[in-house]
Amino acid sequence: MSLRKTILVIALALALLAPAFAQDAAQGKTLSLSLADVVARALQKNLALQAAVISPQISEMSVKQASEKYIPSFSFGYTDSSNKSASYSWLDTTGSQTITFGTNYSGSATQQLPTGGSFSISVTGSKTDTNAKAQTINPRYQGQLQFQLTQPLLQGFGPKIANYSIIVARNNLDISETSFTKTVQDTVYSVTTAYWSLVYAIENLKVQTLALQLAKDFLAKNQRSVEIGTLSPLDVMSAQAEVASREANIIAAEASVKNAEDQIKMLINISDDEEKGLRSLVALDKPKLEEQKVDLDQALLTAMQKRTDLKISQLGIKNNELSLGYAKNQLLPNLSLNASFFGPGVSGTQILYLGSPLDGNIIGTVPGTGSQALKDAFGFKYPNWSVRLNLTVPLSNFISRASAAQSQLNLSQALLSLKNTEKQVVLEIRNAVRSLDTTYKQVQAFRVARELAEKKLSAEEERLRVGLSTNYLVLQYQRDLTSSRVSELNAIINYNNAQVALDRSMGTILEKRNIKIEDVLK
Repeated sequence: MSLRKTILVIALALALLAPAFAQDAAQGKTLSLSLADVVARALQKNLALQAAVISPQISEMSVKQASEKYIPSFSFGYTDSSNKSASYSWLDTTGSQTITFGTNYSGSATQQLPTGGSFSISVTGSKTDTNAKAQTINPRYQGQLQFQLTQPLLQGFGPKIANYSIIVARNNLDISETSFTKTVQDTVYSVTTAYWSLVYAIENLKVQTLALQLAKDFLAKNQRSVEIGTLSPLDVMSAQAEVASREANIIAAEASVKNAEDQIKMLINISDDEEKGLRSLVALDKPKLEEQKVDLDQALLTAMQKRTDLKISQLGIKNNELSLGYAKNQLLPNLSLNASFFGPGVSGTQILYLGSPLDGNIIGTVPGTGSQALKDAFGFKYPNWSVRLNLTVPLSNFISRASAAQSQLNLSQALLSLKNTEKQVVLEIRNAVRSLDTTYKQVQAFRVARELAEKKLSAEEERLRVGLSTNYLVLQYQRDLTSSRVSELNAIINYNNAQVALDRSMGTILEKRNIKIEDVLK
């Protein structure tokens, strides 16, 4: 085979394979997404949502930190000592100095009580060994077991006061979780409206492309008419100007598509790897036009039950009520009860003397151990108890009164804010229901207008064909048809956005899309 024939064969093969290569390349540069796909990707990858999910975790740590006050605390101590002092009398010791060895140990456990008090158990023990004269027990062992209760009776008394920080932390956790739910709702709303904006931009580009094609066809027809002498060149110029104008509309429509695509990419957080070589996004879903009847009273009732902003305000009021109760409690006198029950124990080696211990004539010993001292203490061989009341009345509690007044003002402000939010919800629901009904009626009206515009253009083209119209009127009717198509498309998109806006206003945007917060938190 000659070189020329080889080149021709290769060229023919490339020509045949080129469409397939082009199709594969195009498929590799587009990303087809349904509305459900976009919402799912946003819930998984949206950066604002990923940041918001940390807030409930932080609040949960605050609850755990506040609850740590009820974890028992333990303390242990051990002391070993040696004390030496000069001996100035033969009665002190037989040597020149008095030496005393001491060992002390202790252990205690303290538990905070839900009533605001505390309960503790402590065990102490000691051993003393000395060379001093006239000792009847040496070494000496001591032990003690003690139960102690401290309970405020006025200021600081009660579960609500004792658990104030824990309850507030739990309410803040509920607020944080509810705020996260609101963030999810807002994200779903933003993604949905952004998706319909992309659909509108794509469909608008199609409408503008169709309008450009109409203008080009009309221009070609006029050019043929000029060539055969049935039309003046001036009419060709008008058609050319119209083509140029509609090409400018195409440029603007293409820019709107790219802007809508960028918004979607940001919301679903497309990675750099996915972004590389990505030519465009393809919206698979089309806007639906199904009339939705909504009962206003039922919508208002649903919103009052499920709106996250109302729940957040209500939880905030609970915190304000707790703060007011705590501040009022701090105005009370400080009356506390302290009660203890303890048992000491003593043991040691008993020294037996012949005559007076001062003579120092030791005739024997009776051994004793430290365990015996603890046994006596734990058996409460020598029971002891005490009860004490302490009352402290401050001469001035100006700061506490100011705190209570501030808490009262905060509560009043929160209640007024809640009422204002409720009124805003009512207004928002009314507007949303009205918008849903209005946009549906607009779709019907714009659809009729578009159909009439199509008929008017067809009739005017026929009139032009028989010489009863002008190019100007035909071009004007083409513009009217394009405008009617855009208006109808915009009304359909607005109707779909009105539906999702109503769902968000009622607090049912996640429920209707079967989205569970537990799945988002995974």
